Amino acid sequence: MRAAFVALLALLFWGAAAAPAHADPGDIALRAARIFDGTSDRVVAGGVVLIRNGKIAAVGPRVAVPADAQVIDLGDATLLPGFIDAHVHLGGESSQDWNKDLVDGLRRTVPEATLRAASFARKTLRAGFTTVRNVGSSDFIDIGLRNGIEAGYVEGPRILAAGSALGARGGHCDGTGFPYGLFGAESGLKDGIASGADGFRDAVRFNHKYGADVIKICATGGVLSLGDDIDTPQLTDAEMRAIVDEAHRLRRKVAAHAHGDSGARAAVTAGVDSIEHGTFLTRATFELMKQRGTYLVPTLLAYEGINPDVRKMPPELTKKARAAIAGRAASMKLAITLGIKIALGTDAAVTPHGGNAREFGLMVRYGLTPAAALRAGTAAAADLLGIADQAGTLAAGKVADVVAVPGNPLDDISATERVFFVMKGGAVVRNDPPRPAKR
Repeated sequence: MRAAFVALLALLFWGAAAAPAHADPGDIALRAARIFDGTSDRVVAGGVVLIRNGKIAAVGPRVAVPADAQVIDLGDATLLPGFIDAHVHLGGESSQDWNKDLVDGLRRTVPEATLRAASFARKTLRAGFTTVRNVGSSDFIDIGLRNGIEAGYVEGPRILAAGSALGARGGHCDGTGFPYGLFGAESGLKDGIASGADGFRDAVRFNHKYGADVIKICATGGVLSLGDDIDTPQLTDAEMRAIVDEAHRLRRKVAAHAHGDSGARAAVTAGVDSIEHGTFLTRATFELMKQRGTYLVPTLLAYEGINPDVRKMPPELTKKARAAIAGRAASMKLAITLGIKIALGTDAAVTPHGGNAREFGLMVRYGLTPAAALRAGTAAAADLLGIADQAGTLAAGKVADVVAVPGNPLDDISATERVFFVMKGGAVVRNDPPRPAKR
């Protein structure tokens, strides 16, 4: 009886997941004044992206358009690969009042939080981000949202979900700052809190059991958590080695939240795939990252969201926020100088969802060329996420994730903030009149 029930569930699940969200519209030809395909430092003047059965069939200035194809002419615009954000938290969104956010979060039910997350997912997709990596969520909301989007229940980007971020008792990933016993029993595996190498190995397995695509760890303290220093290591070397070994054995990558240098270096030594934030990293740590091919996801936009001049926070958080803001420029510039692999991530939730494209401009402000910034949010992010064979560039055989921005983003990177056309998997999500640049 149990076996039959499980078989029925599997049939229902896979049937729903495999069902197309839209009927096949036939060939679609996207035409614009220029194309940035994610593979070079330049745009190609004129051209077409031909879409067939949800995938890119051909790209270039001399693509033959079938007579029966639907042609969408986007005019003086640039076609680009769908943007990818490697660091979001769709399960929440901060205001300018930390204490109010805390109370509101405690009062919010899981179904309400899930519906709220779905609204953030829609904003993110319509901003041109067709794929995101959600690096931490309570109650496995990100995994449920991922499944709901895949089944066509709600509109949103493709999600690689982490489930619970893994961390030490009393650390950045733990719920600190409250009196003992206020919320009953201490949190455990469901909330990503463990201890010892075996405990963290089990925590990886627990997240994997419930559908995690990626493993997120808190290797150091953080800005918006009470009771920890921003730059101190929070996991032992043995714990991090166990996490990475188990995750990689299960074919899952590991993203490590790390502001402080020693914690980040230990995470890189353990074999994590990316360092998130990297605020106070030294040349020695960056050189180790380059040697190992470890990505930096600098989340420059997050530092805008923790500015204590505009956000009300407890004094202990204000002090950490000012230190982090002061450290970001030097770290980013050193990473660029040393040729560290960089992928775009925003930490959206710390700042409003849907404003993710502001990260492109910040990357350029801190030293990347516009083309390198665009690749960080397309081809490089796809490589980090392990989906470069499916997304990140405009090339034949890739999933048809395409966005259009007015003008030429190599001349004005802020054009990425004015996405007016979005296609995900061959389906048109948005096709609005282009918005002019603000004067």
